[in-house]
Amino acid sequence: MAWSGKGWGSGLLGVVIFSGSLPATRLAVAGFSPLFLTSARAVIAALLGGACLLLLRQTMPRRTDLIPLAIVSLGVVIGFPLLTALALQHITAARSIVFIGLLPLSTALFGVLRGGERPKPAFWLFSVLGSATVAGFALAHSEAGSLGGDLLMIGAVLLCGLGYAEGAALSRRLGGWQVISWALLLSLPAMAALALLQWPNSWSGVGTPAWLGLAYVSVFSMLVGFVFWYRGLALGGIAGVGQLQLLQPFLGLLLAALILHEPVAWTMIAATGVVVLSVAGAKRFA
Repeated sequence: MAWSGKGWGSGLLGVVIFSGSLPATRLAVAGFSPLFLTSARAVIAALLGGACLLLLRQTMPRRTDLIPLAIVSLGVVIGFPLLTALALQHITAARSIVFIGLLPLSTALFGVLRGGERPKPAFWLFSVLGSATVAGFALAHSEAGSLGGDLLMIGAVLLCGLGYAEGAALSRRLGGWQVISWALLLSLPAMAALALLQWPNSWSGVGTPAWLGLAYVSVFSMLVGFVFWYRGLALGGIAGVGQLQLLQPFLGLLLAALILHEPVAWTMIAATGVVVLSVAGAKRFA
């Protein structure tokens, strides 16, 4: 029970950190292209993670760990950031929350398939209720989408759920920060090449807010957040702790209101209340 509580606390801290990604990304894309932002954040985080591995003299992963690490890298380092960046060229950020609301369900499914977890039937009821609440809220506040953008978001959610579950299972043996650091290093050659291809022609138009946004998504969204998130999933359970992601869109909108001065509707507060109850129910039956 103590380890489970620590897992939920660590997972919640990870979600809070991830929730700042949306406002930070909105600031960053004002000065950088989506493809450069995706690759640059991965390169910066990989260099930081690699430095930590070197300074703390971490042992190399086993050969059998390479495929799981590649799956983590494909899911959360390359796939999700890249596909969402491409999708947001076709759909609104509000509409993307429709699909982000399905991420906890995707994580739970892959937790069963890859992590060997078996939540109680009531867990799925609360999981679907929370996902439907987030999707319904976002759909009511979004504009019409496009087939291409929607398909990109579906792919992003599936890859991210797989990367979360795979990384959590691996974290039980390697440790959370070690998993994301090794996964970042594994993707470094591809991300460095993409960053060079997307290198801006001029830096003169990049303002301070864009640099701060890049710094946040590189250090916190791409590295620090995963330290707490993978630890939470490993200790508290992939399916159960994964439901905390239901809070992420609302925390992100709240931060956007504080940082970007965007309005907060009463429907957001009501939907958040339903989501909190769904997370509590999922925790009870995970």
